[in-house]
Amino acid sequence: MIQNIIIADDSSTARMIIRRCLEIAGCIDATFFEAADGEQALALAKDKAIDLLVTDLNMPNMDGRTLLKRVKSSPKLTTVPVIVVSSASNEAVEKSLLEEGALTVVKKPVSPATVASALETLTDDNQWG
Repeated sequence: MIQNIIIADDSSTARMIIRRCLEIAGCIDATFFEAADGEQALALAKDKAIDLLVTDLNMPNMDGRTLLKRVKSSPKLTTVPVIVVSSASNEAVEKSLLEEGALTVVKKPVSPATVASALETLTDDNQWG
């Protein structure tokens, strides 16, 4: 069951939209932690017991790709599922993010349906639920 979720995006509006989509998709009892960049998200992930990380790709200080690599290379965090949100619709970028350990890539604009689909990937992997 997903209890603690980090949403990393430099836009507070985007974080609010992602949170609302997650709630609509079924994460109504989750605790949400917000980060404006990858550095804040990584610090939160190291400090909290995180069940899911949703990160934007383009952020200041530490981007989503670097955050993904840091999470997947950390023994404590390597099992945390990471959903990458991106406005880039480049298949090569998406493929490389999946190869680097992203659970899935969700294209902007996010919607409850796209978030629910991403969460179903967790269920398919028996990591949620």
